[in-house]
Amino acid sequence: MQNQNEFLGRAEDFADQFLRYSKNYLPHVARLCLVSTFLEDGLRMWWQWHEQREYMDISWGCGYFLATLFVLINLIGQLGGVFMVLFRKKVEVACGLLLFIVILQTVAYQIIDRYRNNAITFSSLNIVLNTILFQVFQIVIGGLLMALVAVGYKTKLSAFLLVLWLNVFNVYVNAWWSIPAYKPMRDFLKYDFFQTLSVIGGLLMLISLGPGGVSMDEHKKQW
Repeated sequence: MQNQNEFLGRAEDFADQFLRYSKNYLPHVARLCLVSTFLEDGLRMWWQWHEQREYMDISWGCGYFLATLFVLINLIGQLGGVFMVLFRKKVEVACGLLLFIVILQTVAYQIIDRYRNNAITFSSLNIVLNTILFQVFQIVIGGLLMALVAVGYKTKLSAFLLVLWLNVFNVYVNAWWSIPAYKPMRDFLKYDFFQTLSVIGGLLMLISLGPGGVSMDEHKKQW
């Protein structure tokens, strides 16, 4: 027990030292990771303007004007919201704007994107079958760390370890850059990669700001 407490103490000291050296830029990195999925999707709307417009027109049969309007709203809404969050300009409005984009895309893609969800499910099952031991290990370790973060026990250390773990997992499982551009799997893995990166951003923000008032760490101060 004493050795365990010493190990935890050293680990917490390392996490505190990391936070001390990174406190000036950690919030900026956290915000960038948080909005990375919107940034990637907004840039994709720009780079694939004609493809996205034609895709919406063909899928919905909505015509040139509505398809163009949908892509334009997504492009401006996402890149504008990302800019506002990164530069802390009316952040509440920016979050509302990004939430609107999420709802809009959910409604727009829920029918025409079923094949994508099926493909993602299939690829996930395929990954589990091919790397079953790693997946079980990931579930146990990741689940334990997430539980510690959720209850607020040694929050900064738990969140820091979870960030390290998710980064390793993300690079190993969602390595979209290793897939040729012409394969649909590349887009599926890229989507999962940036979604995980957003979760990492939230954890980095938690490390930067510390646990909330209902966490075990805060209650321990009163004991």
